[in-house]
Amino acid sequence: MGKKHKDGKKNKSKKKDQTEYTLVDLSPALTQAARSMRTVLSRNLLESGLYAGQDGVILSLAESDGMTAGGLAQKLGVKAPTMTRTIGRMEAQGFLERKPDAEDARLTKVYLTELGRGSVQGIEMAASACDRLATQEFSEKEIRNLVRLLKAIDANLQAEAIHIEEPDEDFPERRIASAD
Repeated sequence: MGKKHKDGKKNKSKKKDQTEYTLVDLSPALTQAARSMRTVLSRNLLESGLYAGQDGVILSLAESDGMTAGGLAQKLGVKAPTMTRTIGRMEAQGFLERKPDAEDARLTKVYLTELGRGSVQGIEMAASACDRLATQEFSEKEIRNLVRLLKAIDANLQAEAIHIEEPDEDFPERRIASAD
């Protein structure tokens, strides 16, 4: 147990980082934290036979089974060919199956198999373990603030991504390359 100060509060064994961070530290820190989080989550998922990125496919289908490959790609923010390869691999592993749409035979939809549905709990447990590791020694308030700030960052970046995708009215064949 840590020693107590005169005021009755315990000393923490780990000291808070007193470094003065600035805006230029944001991208490297956020990128590295995301990579580290993904690495730990991928390691946790290996037991269930899943690879990086496949957890998102399963969780998306668990939420809304019977999506098209394009719909999955858009929801997960990847390109359609990447999603098609991922679906093929996951189908070979037995997690997914493709079926023609009942109303429009031109469409193929992706569905979870029993194995896929059975992996949802393992994915949730792996993610929860990763979350606990990433936020050890964080207070509930710090976690709430962190999530709020990350969602705000994502919203800002998503808004910019949408702006970049909009065609220039005078030159529809050109795309806007940067913010005004």
